[in-house]
Amino acid sequence: MAMQDEKSKHSPLIGIDIGGTGIKGGLVDPEKGELIGDRVHVPTPQPSTPEAVAEVVAQVVAKLSARPDASVADSPVGVTFPGIIRHGVVHSAANVDKSWLKTDIDALLTERLGRRVGVINDADAAGLAEARFGAGEGVSGTVLVITLGTGIGSAFIFNGKLVPNAELGHLEIDGFDAETKASAVARERDGLSWEEYSLLLQRYFSHVEFLFSPELFIVGGGISKRADEYLPQLKLRTPIAPAELMNDAGIVGAVVDIAHN
Repeated sequence: MAMQDEKSKHSPLIGIDIGGTGIKGGLVDPEKGELIGDRVHVPTPQPSTPEAVAEVVAQVVAKLSARPDASVADSPVGVTFPGIIRHGVVHSAANVDKSWLKTDIDALLTERLGRRVGVINDADAAGLAEARFGAGEGVSGTVLVITLGTGIGSAFIFNGKLVPNAELGHLEIDGFDAETKASAVARERDGLSWEEYSLLLQRYFSHVEFLFSPELFIVGGGISKRADEYLPQLKLRTPIAPAELMNDAGIVGAVVDIAHN
């Protein structure tokens, strides 16, 4: 298996990004961080129980494995999951069925797929991808990748290495969980203008900057496409840049993780 895994590092690997509403997959060149061909996207089953999700993941992997440019049949698969993952076990499940809690997702998917699987938190995967192939490529020291979406996700990268499960969206600021006020969904819910939203982001990023003194902030999530609406209004000592890999970041990061572990 070790020799096979070494060979797989130099051929396309499958990355799967499990989300609350959709499951995406693709073939990735682990040395370039590029998708090969189109992504496969299917709805997340409802209810999103471990067994139902595992079955859909297996279907996506089968489709990708059938492609002419796919890697060997027993190559490892990288998977992201929207929750805290420790030693392959799920410890939070905000956007999927609560039956995931305490599930050994590594063991579940390894058995279902019949090949080695590595599971990583979705924000951590996006952070790895950005640090290696995106806006953080070549940056040493601390890089913080902050995703603004339903909540605030985060990835803590130090000298290119991931410090897993950093939940910086749950920092308490002014008596509130930061993500309840400064997420992209909170902006829409509260009907905030970009200028008003920028004030909340300023408060959040200033606090995180004080705590960690990073070399770089990278902002991801869907509204990173609108970065010119709010990033120029932020006054920070730390450089801040929009994410570059967009919707491919999770898939790419899952492959980066499995290819180098």
